[in-house]
Amino acid sequence: MAYKNVVIVGASGSIGKIILKGLITAGEFDITVLSRIDSSATFPSGITVYESEFTDSDLQSAFEGQDVVISALGAAGLGEQKKLVDAAIRAGVKRFLPSEFSSSSQDAAVLQLLPIFGQKRELIEYLKTKQSAAFSWTGIATSLLFDWGLRTGFLEYDLTSKTATIWDGGNKRFTMTNEKALGKAVAAVLQKPEETANKYLFVSSVETTQNEILAALETATGTRWAVNNTTTEEQVHAALQRLGAGDFNGAYALVRATCYSCTPGLKSNYATDEVLSNELLGLKPASVAETVKLVAALSK
Repeated sequence: MAYKNVVIVGASGSIGKIILKGLITAGEFDITVLSRIDSSATFPSGITVYESEFTDSDLQSAFEGQDVVISALGAAGLGEQKKLVDAAIRAGVKRFLPSEFSSSSQDAAVLQLLPIFGQKRELIEYLKTKQSAAFSWTGIATSLLFDWGLRTGFLEYDLTSKTATIWDGGNKRFTMTNEKALGKAVAAVLQKPEETANKYLFVSSVETTQNEILAALETATGTRWAVNNTTTEEQVHAALQRLGAGDFNGAYALVRATCYSCTPGLKSNYATDEVLSNELLGLKPASVAETVKLVAALSK
């Protein structure tokens, strides 16, 4: 039987907003947002907001009567997830979705690039020790978000200056996921609890290369783009220097490296390196050209 009552932790963040929108669009869930008591974030009408101090007892109270807890906490909150799991179990929650929704924490090469993702991997192992007939979990790896990353500039295609940063020649293949597909994947997990219980799932919208994306952008904008060529070595070295100097923005390049880089052993093409759960979750492939065209049109 599909789950009904869902609470989202971290719903005001970039990923949390996408998941919240996807569940609202599905129209099948009673949604509660867990918000810190001092937060100024606002949410759509019809969404229950529980203001929490994030104490053990308060979290348990917030999770009472809920079927599912979804964690969309960002890097700063990853260490709090075990507390969420424990409170969810005490409250009788049936399913927990940890804050994956990015490159796979099960990939040793990803952990080499982003040691902070070790906290994600540790939580998956912790969830495995807690699974039972009454409590289960599902992890969802999306790789990077395609349309979101184009729109925000995170993928380093600048729609204003028509400039792209291309790694290692730009012909390496990888997968990425669009926002709607992420939202639909989460909803589908809750609609298919038996089929998705205690599994780590891989999803994608497109299988592509940096050069294919660049070509699509040049077609959509009718403009020849400037290219800044770089390498994995240059990007990782610069990122580590920035992090060593206390500049956390260096981590963004390392996140991009989990998709773009030629790091040995990196499994960034889920279409060939992993087993995709697209069919199980009802996800259809997207067109690189159509996705780029839509993002470019919205940027004007």
